[in-house]
Amino acid sequence: MRRSLTAFAILVAVAGCAEATTGGEDDDATGRGDPFAGATLYANNCAQCHGAELQGTDLGPPHLDRVYESGHHADISFRLAVERGAPQHHWNFGPMPPIDGLTDAEVGDIIAYVREQQRAAGIE
Repeated sequence: MRRSLTAFAILVAVAGCAEATTGGEDDDATGRGDPFAGATLYANNCAQCHGAELQGTDLGPPHLDRVYESGHHADISFRLAVERGAPQHHWNFGPMPPIDGLTDAEVGDIIAYVREQQRAAGIE
């Protein structure tokens, strides 16, 4: 079990610190995610911990921080965090649990929304 957790932590760290976006099917870099739909999905699934304005809360980190720019945390790191959860990495909020009930397309919409908001804040 300990080896599995260690391997998972390494996988998330490597994916999370990738050099570029992955070019996934609904990856915002390809323009296929819908940021408008993503705004509502983010509000319903992410804002409780990451803040309504992506500024973070006492439960989770802000997505409007340069540590989450696509060159450091590629879209696949967001996907893996939603699907599998994520160990504590850059922040002291503890591990993130997986988020159930979202389709791949909905996660793509959330990523598109986050990336749009990051660009608006000057985070590329």
